[in-house]
Amino acid sequence: MDDLKLIVDAAKAAGEIGLKYFKKNPSTWIKGESSPVTEADIAIDTYLRDTLISARPTYGWLSEETEDNADRLAAKKAFIVDPIDGTRGFIEGSENWVVSIALVEKGCPVIGVLYGPVLDKLYIAVDGEGATLNGKRISTSSAESLADGEFVIPERIGKTIQEQLKKEMKRAPYIHSLAYRIALVADGTYSAGIARPGACDWDIAAADLILTEAGGQFTDINGHRQVYNKAKTRHEWLLSSGKLVQEPLKTALRAAIDIE
Repeated sequence: MDDLKLIVDAAKAAGEIGLKYFKKNPSTWIKGESSPVTEADIAIDTYLRDTLISARPTYGWLSEETEDNADRLAAKKAFIVDPIDGTRGFIEGSENWVVSIALVEKGCPVIGVLYGPVLDKLYIAVDGEGATLNGKRISTSSAESLADGEFVIPERIGKTIQEQLKKEMKRAPYIHSLAYRIALVADGTYSAGIARPGACDWDIAAADLILTEAGGQFTDINGHRQVYNKAKTRHEWLLSSGKLVQEPLKTALRAAIDIE
């Protein structure tokens, strides 16, 4: 079985596991300071780790719900996984959660898969081969200015940017899953998005490749692509967009940060 089929099949099966717990009051607790986790997250994580690593024992493993192991840093390829991206939404009964799986080689995603089982949405990207949603090629919005389309931006910084721009930018409704928000930029539903500092590899690696292969750009505030499977897994401000609005959005974000 090749890597893509392995990952797609695993993502679909993981989604089915998640559905068994969805809207059924799964056990929930808090890890760290404020991050929720459910028994569904753990069940999916266990399934994916067992399935993927048993098939590819030389690959590294990085997951939100597995204790990190530095051995992954020496692996040529690594799986980067979020069993449920959008756990808060999952707990609240929102349909907007996804299983996120990326295969990273030398710091760069080469396969990215997001599966939203409630919505029955399967996003797939392979390096150099484009991105698809349920088998159909996708591309980013053709928006040419910040007045075009809707933007997925955190409320506080979004309001600051809107004030700067005399509210010409329209903010989209909030979605808990960062990976899914980026995918919605990739498929042209939204024109662009901003993520505050703190996103981790597992939140963004698969979505990064999906957006990039859809013709978009996923960078930090300085325009740099992200590198994955490093010792440090957290990232700074991130922008996802079609190519034509990236620079004006970057400029607006810089100004808003200075104001804050």
